[in-house]
Amino acid sequence: MLRLFNKIKTIIPKISDTELIALRSGTTCIDTDIFRGKVDTNSIKPKYFERKFENKKIDDLINKYGNIEQVYPSEKTNEILDFIGKNKFLSFLIPEKYGGIKLSVSELSSVLTKISSVNPALGVVTMVPNSLGPSELLLNYGTNKQKNYYLPKLANGEYIPCFGLTGPNNGSDATGSIDEGIVLKKDNKTVINLNINKRYITLGPVANLIGLAFNLKDPNNLLPSNKEGITVALVENDIPGLKQETHHNPLNAGFPNGTLKGNINIPIDNIIGGPEKAGMGWKMLMECLASGRGVCLPASANASSKVATYGIFQYIKHRKQFKIPLIKMEGVQSKFVSMLFNTWLIQSSVAFTNCLLDKGEKPAVISAIMKQQTTDRGREVLNNGMDIHAGSAICLGENNFLEKFYRSAPIGITVEGSNTLTRNLIIFGQGLNKSHPYIYPVLDSILTDNIDNFKDSFKNILKHSLLLYWKSLPGVTFNNNTLLEKQTLHFANLSNFVALKGGALKSEQFLSADMADIFSNIYLAHSVLWYQDNYKVSKKLTDYCINRLCYDNQIIMNRVIDNLGYLGYPLYFSKSNITSYNYDSDREMIEEITTNSNIIDHITNDIYINDNNILGKLKKLDTLKGVEYTELYNKVIQVGEYNN
Repeated sequence: MLRLFNKIKTIIPKISDTELIALRSGTTCIDTDIFRGKVDTNSIKPKYFERKFENKKIDDLINKYGNIEQVYPSEKTNEILDFIGKNKFLSFLIPEKYGGIKLSVSELSSVLTKISSVNPALGVVTMVPNSLGPSELLLNYGTNKQKNYYLPKLANGEYIPCFGLTGPNNGSDATGSIDEGIVLKKDNKTVINLNINKRYITLGPVANLIGLAFNLKDPNNLLPSNKEGITVALVENDIPGLKQETHHNPLNAGFPNGTLKGNINIPIDNIIGGPEKAGMGWKMLMECLASGRGVCLPASANASSKVATYGIFQYIKHRKQFKIPLIKMEGVQSKFVSMLFNTWLIQSSVAFTNCLLDKGEKPAVISAIMKQQTTDRGREVLNNGMDIHAGSAICLGENNFLEKFYRSAPIGITVEGSNTLTRNLIIFGQGLNKSHPYIYPVLDSILTDNIDNFKDSFKNILKHSLLLYWKSLPGVTFNNNTLLEKQTLHFANLSNFVALKGGALKSEQFLSADMADIFSNIYLAHSVLWYQDNYKVSKKLTDYCINRLCYDNQIIMNRVIDNLGYLGYPLYFSKSNITSYNYDSDREMIEEITTNSNIIDHITNDIYINDNNILGKLKKLDTLKGVEYTELYNKVIQVGEYNN
């Protein structure tokens, strides 16, 4: 066993301190069940929340500022920020005792979806303080003095917060070449001298309370803890030396984003949690960043996908070419069904993930899946919508309900860890080490040099692997198992073989990305099944979504097995004979959405529709006839026009 222990030491991937912190942060839940090969979601029930935040306030915000595309820079910027702050839109993470309106995750997602469905820029301004702002860091790690001082001011909008992590030399590698802060004595006070150079900081140009992440150095041993490393601290924007004089313009999307520069001296007590929390910043960030990845960006993708799918559905019912409605044309049907498919995956997984988070889970791996999948699939929805909406989609104007979302889609894909990084390295790479029920104990025993724990852990993973392989053999898997159940089992078995790659998996990103796609698709499929079990919307749509995900997975699994070399030989029995895609399934989905009003009811839930916006006018076409219909049709179908 000692020889094996030493051998495995040589093949496991090298794990940096930041990676190790990420592995040890957060929780696992259904992601572990997927690696076990069996998932049961019956114990996870939707959270039926009583709204704590008034719908009227959301409607007031939308009615006042929904049509303002340029929240920043604009003559209205300060007015909008003042309205948002005073009406408690920045307080959704803050408990009532500090003056906040702490919402459940499900309600937070609902509020952000509704705002974003009208104005993505307003959505960004609202969501950032409720995810990336310092509120959650203060709540979890701040001193009592810090909480009592800052949180009430954040809750009432006196402070507009931002958080500075990204710089010119640290993007995807968030802590790689980060700003360095030096502890020193100045005027008999212990301070941190920091040359700050941050970019891509959302709300950076307008923030007056700034969270900063930097690499702390203490060469003179001035800190009582003598802890160096990534540290987070708070400063107000009037601190001498800070410059907020330049801003970025992300695709003219209209939200504040910019730079933070200068040379500043930060009082040592401004470290979140005080000096004893020096060097603990990365752990703090890993435990708190999940809300942005797991809640806010998926809410934004949910909003854009729902608006696009509903708007296009109404459009193709009424728009005619060659004297027939577009909905009767198979080329349009194919693109629209793809929109419906991806929107249903986003909606179902958002609802399911919100329930997990409301139960107290902090699932880092699932949050990564949600961020990558919802933003990528959201963009796919918009791409298909643009093709169908055609001339009306490429001309600006009040009838174009896609343009602002289409313009913003790449931003969601880039921020909070690029989707390329997330897919290729994090979802399966981190998931295998963190979420697998038996790999992490083996890994931890090696990292802690504990051979006794290694013996127990290795026996467990060996038993698990053999049992999964046996269950995966032809004729052993029970025939009454669903396709999704069988595929979950096969993925778990395949993962054990891929794990034998050890440290090589870090560089074999083709393989890691394919496994991430399979893993993500299985999570989405279980989300869709859970959604149907709890809301009973459409069995036909549920089956379609699951079958399509499993179909995609079969293709990817075959490719993985073919590219595993000798490791793939024992798995050739599990390769699938892929059947051709059935055209009838798309036709059935058109029939189902046309006849089952529950689907549209769920798609329009949490998006803003009234008689005055384009979605409301398209909806009204369903109720009109004759001259009234023709007049409204001519208004809503035409492209935008401007005077020369």
